[in-house]
Amino acid sequence: MYLPTIEELGDLRGKKVLVRCDFNTPLEERDGRFEVRDDFRIRASLPLFQALQEKGALVTACTHLGRPDGKVVAEYSVEPIRRRLNDLIEGVTLLENLRFHPGEESGDEEFGRQLIEGFDFFVNEAFGVCHREHASVMIPPRLVPSAAGPHLVAEVSVMLGLLNDPPRPFVAIVGGAKVKDKLAITAKLTEKADAVIVGGGMAFTFWRAMGKHIGDSLVDESHLDQCSALLDGGKIHLPIDAIGLPRGTTFGAHSGPEAAQYFGEEIPDGFIGLDIGQQSIDKFVGTISQAASVLWNGPMGVFEDIRFEHGTHAIASAIAESRATSVIGGGDSAAALAQFGLSDCVSYVSTGGGASLELLEMGDLPGLRALRGESKSKNG
Repeated sequence: MYLPTIEELGDLRGKKVLVRCDFNTPLEERDGRFEVRDDFRIRASLPLFQALQEKGALVTACTHLGRPDGKVVAEYSVEPIRRRLNDLIEGVTLLENLRFHPGEESGDEEFGRQLIEGFDFFVNEAFGVCHREHASVMIPPRLVPSAAGPHLVAEVSVMLGLLNDPPRPFVAIVGGAKVKDKLAITAKLTEKADAVIVGGGMAFTFWRAMGKHIGDSLVDESHLDQCSALLDGGKIHLPIDAIGLPRGTTFGAHSGPEAAQYFGEEIPDGFIGLDIGQQSIDKFVGTISQAASVLWNGPMGVFEDIRFEHGTHAIASAIAESRATSVIGGGDSAAALAQFGLSDCVSYVSTGGGASLELLEMGDLPGLRALRGESKSKNG
């Protein structure tokens, strides 16, 4: 896919460049003020900033943070990100949270014009929001010469390369809580991959579609027929056991004292499945060990809870130890890799979870079309 690059912008000496970044990073409170907990996305933009400065450009960055719903909310100020950015590089200005303005998420033309006013060029380095038709993504490319940043170009190249010409066997791993969020990409991957491993809460809807008893585990009754149709294709690999807790028990980041209980292929009433069991781990690790390429998006269980991190940890370790080209589709999978200290042991970690899935599903994104000059004004 063609995307204009910064090399095509020409002479940047003394020019003002606005860079759309995705610095939607986790924050934590330290000594009475918020600080950046994970600066992965900030560091990912540094090569672009350095390249632009070397070309003589005056660089301003902009980003969203959280969901302030078009209002100024102090806890969503980018000031902690600005401090961390200033620690990492000099001379880059960071604007306040784009989502403080109601026109950002609505794709308002006037807000987009105000944002780019006074700038000579625009660069989009925010792959993670390219699936959103937001003002900062869609409007600037219509008004000034624009380009894709190197990280965005790499994201697109890696994702489409894996989809269109993967080394085989190609194993896709899909997890997470809700089957409706991943059903479309799971269907797409059954067309492209040699095997599709399904775990996490979404696996229980597939179990129910097979007629298995899942107790009180998460299930989406409205998608049983689609899950059943995917199972008929023969590429879906499901868990064969699970571990969990009685319904109503506390779990998650603030875990309770109850010990996890093991279930086989069926879960009794009054219990919920929260992770895959050891037999499933052995089965999935065996499949991963044979892969030449792996795509992973979504955890195998509630890995934030130490009692239910084993499945996700085992999958992450299997990917890290394999010789396969491994692509991690952002979001919780990237967070899990970081939690287990394995981020540097895979081929590529995407900065955009939802954008990665939509690109794999649709083959293009609104923000990419905008950079290619293929988007149209809402006014025609």
